[in-house]
Amino acid sequence: MHTLFISDLHLCADRPHINQQFFDFIAHTAPHAEALYILGDLFEYWIGDDDLADPLNAAVADALSALTAKGIRLRLMQGNRDVLIGQAFAQRCHAELIAEPAVLDLYGTLTLAMHGDTLCTDDADYQKFRTYARNPDNQTRFLAQPLAARHEQMLGMRAESEHGKQLKSEEIMDVAPAAVEKVLREFGYPRLIHGHTHRPAHHVHTVDGHVCERWVLNDWYQRGGYLHCSRNGCSARLL
Repeated sequence: MHTLFISDLHLCADRPHINQQFFDFIAHTAPHAEALYILGDLFEYWIGDDDLADPLNAAVADALSALTAKGIRLRLMQGNRDVLIGQAFAQRCHAELIAEPAVLDLYGTLTLAMHGDTLCTDDADYQKFRTYARNPDNQTRFLAQPLAARHEQMLGMRAESEHGKQLKSEEIMDVAPAAVEKVLREFGYPRLIHGHTHRPAHHVHTVDGHVCERWVLNDWYQRGGYLHCSRNGCSARLL
């Protein structure tokens, strides 16, 4: 038995080769697992669950629904790019929409699953935007607009975000060590699995005498990959 974790796929029409890697992964790799966790940023952006007429969005939902029809448990977490994914999309995929952080008993090992952006506490500007984007009133106002207006607005926010990243240091956009230690301490020194930073790695932290693993999932901008976890531990694998 094993469980798979992925995040930061950023699926969009502009990267058809990555979209195809995703569909191949869902068709050939994921069915051998007992569960798949998608820890945020499945899409490059998401303007609402009513956008399922978009061909790519519909194809992704259909692929995930076909996976769950095979008996694979699918758990879906919002990221910063697809914070507006809701229950309607989850139900279309027959997935469980889970909140961050998610506490898991993973084959006897206490494990904490996160998207990871809340750990980047040194990036004050981003944390302010995160609070704004997750405000229910702001989301309601955005979703009340026509799809075309939402699409244009989201493209503008993407461009602004990419420009802002060029003005920030690599360190400020990574997780803050103090934030990692805080969450490990708060949740009983678990294994931590997260994405968001696009810095795939296996870290080992010693907090209050407890040795904790931290797995950072890779993004799918150039090549897909996943974390494979079983009773024997976890290993990062590329497609």
